[in-house]
Formats: sequence, structure tokens, C-alpha cells
Amino acid sequence: MTMEALPTSSTAEQPEKVTFDRRELSAILRVYGFFVAAGEWRDYAMSFGREAAVFAIFRRSAEVPLYRVEKRPKLRAKQGIYAVIGSEGQVLRRGHELEAVLKVLERKLIRPVD
Repeated sequence: MTMEALPTSSTAEQPEKVTFDRRELSAILRVYGFFVAAGEWRDYAMSFGREAAVFAIFRRSAEVPLYRVEKRPKLRAKQGIYAVIGSEGQVLRRGHELEAVLKVLERKLIRPVD
């Protein structure tokens, strides 16, 4: 008599999507709003997958993203769950606290007065 494996539940087959919670999204949109008000950024897109949640920032909607704010839970114990990635794929900042990681973008808004 052979025993077949019992079917697994649907939650085991399909891992949950990674998303930004309300606090995280609020922090990201606060920085985004400053740049929109300054005329630097005009569009954004969000993507939620099994590995990461991504907030992509665009100067114009037809371009590649200038920056991506990523949340990758699997990196929580290593480099940090949050990262800001530049347009060419370079990691500008990575860390465990979203507000600290977003400071790399805030510095770009502050310019000396000519």
C-alpha cells in the first residue's frame, strides 16, 4: 500500500506578498511630497511581490525610475530590510530603520542658495 502526500494548504503554496504598512508608506510619501512640491519628481509606481515591496520614483512617467525604495524582509538579519537604490542599480543606503534610509534622499533636496 502506497501513501500519497496530502495536499498542502493554499497559504503554504503561495507565500504572502510583501507590502508597505501605513507608517512606512506615510514616511515614503512625505519625502516624495517634498520633491513633488520642489518640481523634481512627478510620478511613482508601487510593486508588491513575494520577495520585496518596491516604491519606484520617476521624474517623468516615461523614464526609468530615478530611485527605488525597497523593503526585503529576508535581509532583516543581514544588511537591513530597507534600501534606496539609484537609477543604475547602485545601493545608495541600506538599513533597519526606514526613516534613516530615506535621509539619503532628503539630502538631495537641500541645495545651497545661488
